[in-house]
Amino acid sequence: MIEGRKAGTPGQMLRCGMVGGGPGSFIGGVHRAALGLDNSAQLVAGCFSRDGDKNRQTGEALRIVEDRGYPDFTTMARMEGRRDDPIDFAIVTTPNSSHFDACRAFLEQGIHVMCEKPLTVTAAQALELKRLARERGCLFAVASAYTGHVMVREARAIIQRGDIGDVLVVMGEYPQDWLIDRLEDNQKQAAWRTDPAQAGASNCTGDIGTHIENMVRYLTGLRIRQLCASLDVIGAGRTLDTNAEILLRYDNGARGSYWCSQVAIGNDNGLKVRIFGTKGAIEFDQEKSNYLKVTLKGQAPRIYSRGAGYLSPASAALARTPTGHPEGYHEAYANLYADFTRAIWQKIAGQDADEAEADYPTLEMGIDGVRFIESCVASSRQGAVWVDVPADD
Repeated sequence: MIEGRKAGTPGQMLRCGMVGGGPGSFIGGVHRAALGLDNSAQLVAGCFSRDGDKNRQTGEALRIVEDRGYPDFTTMARMEGRRDDPIDFAIVTTPNSSHFDACRAFLEQGIHVMCEKPLTVTAAQALELKRLARERGCLFAVASAYTGHVMVREARAIIQRGDIGDVLVVMGEYPQDWLIDRLEDNQKQAAWRTDPAQAGASNCTGDIGTHIENMVRYLTGLRIRQLCASLDVIGAGRTLDTNAEILLRYDNGARGSYWCSQVAIGNDNGLKVRIFGTKGAIEFDQEKSNYLKVTLKGQAPRIYSRGAGYLSPASAALARTPTGHPEGYHEAYANLYADFTRAIWQKIAGQDADEAEADYPTLEMGIDGVRFIESCVASSRQGAVWVDVPADD
């Protein structure tokens, strides 16, 4: 018999609110769908758009009661903080430039946060969120969705067991082709990503290069100590990068190379990471996310399949369908929510919830992502020179 996944607390659901995710938003719908896969939380409040009519219409469509549809996130955070039944956590799905102010507003009210990546547009902002989260005792997750894939969790377990030995070399790539044409004049998703006022100092590296950085950090635990980056602005009238090549040196002495591009014709969403160690290697391809390639020294390559009986217990527990029934993007987000809401329930029960041991991408990882972006921009502006990447506050 195939059984569904069970809620962490029978008969109860956490309450959450969303900032952003109104008409024209792709990612807001993804978050809402992910919440629904496990009924991990009920969406009861929101500020979905700066346009009053669109905000109201979205709230009505999502059956948000009138007094919990707010005109802006500042009002939402303040009013939710005063309620007897406030939201347990806020989901921030707006463009990059507003992440800091929105997250800060909820942390100041003692409300946990799930924020889209990149965390903020400057490291100083990211560190301020860290200070606030610690001060108010709040949990904080960064929605780097691909870490929620079952086979990413299996790859992490294999690396942590030492099966591939010490990491020597890392290769990561993330090619897309959607910005080969100028879409930003009439497409919302392209418009804000290519606008420095909304995206920050980087487009391609900040938008998809950070997924490579986070994936490697999540899988291996390695921190980047130095990097050399060339950020290329390809496309008439643009000011932010649409292609980047990055060389890296990690804290254990390993070397790495990342390539991300939004102008690579023939590529849809090709996030791929290869990790080579002293005893073996692992390869994960996001477009084939139900499989993992593992090669141990002196042995033939093996293809692990999601849902099979040989996976580690922690990875197997995240599988939602039997082997051969593909799982993907929404399920990965749902796994992040399963991890995050489990930690919130622990806090509610008065138990310690140590984010250093968390399975979801943490605030610390988000800070590393912002430092990665800033260091890439600095290196490229200086002529693609090696720069040190800050590691501590």
